[in-house]
Amino acid sequence: MMHGMDHEEVDIDLDDMDEPQQTQPQQLQQLSWKMPLETVLEEEEEEEEDEISTQSDTRPLINERDPRQMNECLKVTFEDVIAEPESVRSGDRIWIWSNALFEVSRVWFYRIVTVLLAVPVSLIAGMLFGVLSCFHIWVLTPCVKITLLNTGWLQTLWSSLLDIFVLPLVQSAAGCLNSISVRQGKQ
Repeated sequence: MMHGMDHEEVDIDLDDMDEPQQTQPQQLQQLSWKMPLETVLEEEEEEEEDEISTQSDTRPLINERDPRQMNECLKVTFEDVIAEPESVRSGDRIWIWSNALFEVSRVWFYRIVTVLLAVPVSLIAGMLFGVLSCFHIWVLTPCVKITLLNTGWLQTLWSSLLDIFVLPLVQSAAGCLNSISVRQGKQ
């Protein structure tokens, strides 16, 4: 598998090199009248989102969907599944088209199946964990606490019986077996 290969976007600056270098504030002032309305609205939304994100925990969930890396094994690329040795190779165009079809079909089938299954599975899992949590909090934990409170005398009785009957037997067996030594000899 190809772990650790993250794709990064690279910004390429195509400004004219003949112009003298300007500082960042001068460039912003000069370009502010050129900024489309959408960019200004996006910046305002980002500022609002920053304020909202301090109030809500839903925004980090959208960006970081696997924070505990539970599904690292599913980071599969074309090269992880299909690999041609140098002795046997298909044509370059076939390889490129196969790669493209693999990636596109993997992504789109995942999206289609997710559309069909995500909501019902989430609903069922939520109901299941809700019922289990309710059962654990309101039934299991109180029963365990009641049992532990009412069986404290059994714990005392059991430890006393072990100290009276089993401990002397184990200590005398240890004393008898302590004098035994084993030597390995050649025959």
